[in-house]
Amino acid sequence: MLRAAGLSFDTAPADIDEGAIKAAMSADDAEAEDIAMALARDKAGEISRRRPEAAVIGADQILRCEGELFDKATDVPAARRILQHLRGRRHELICAACVCRNGALAWRYLSVARLTMRDFSDAYLDWYLGQVGEAVLWSVGGYQIEGLGAQLFDQVDGDHFTILGLPLLPLLGRLRELGVIED
Repeated sequence: MLRAAGLSFDTAPADIDEGAIKAAMSADDAEAEDIAMALARDKAGEISRRRPEAAVIGADQILRCEGELFDKATDVPAARRILQHLRGRRHELICAACVCRNGALAWRYLSVARLTMRDFSDAYLDWYLGQVGEAVLWSVGGYQIEGLGAQLFDQVDGDHFTILGLPLLPLLGRLRELGVIED
């Protein structure tokens, strides 16, 4: 997304324990929005402390369906179970993004998209999983809406970029304000 928008950048994995953060916050009954924001902030903050000269972007996405939170599937059978659970239901993709500079938070943004998955058959699910293969493990809901995953839905309400995992337009606006990219 960033490259397609004309940005040049480096990537670096953050050294944080996402599972432990999610577990601790969930145990404290934190809202999905707060968990997503904490993960995005911690990712950006950790890298920013290592690279204080950089404007560091951190982002995270949480899927919530009827109060239950979902992670990316670890294997295809787990993805199948997630898709079966989402089938015929409305869910939310909560996307948080942060920019840190010099180890400090310079910007944060939260966006929510609501998607209604159609009530597809088990035969269709089998076909879909056969077509997408391991790509079903790449996203929290087991779909890429910019591809074949679009066929899983009846309705989508919200920002397209939020669904892809990064609220791009607000981020670009803030990067302009910070002088990171040309205005």
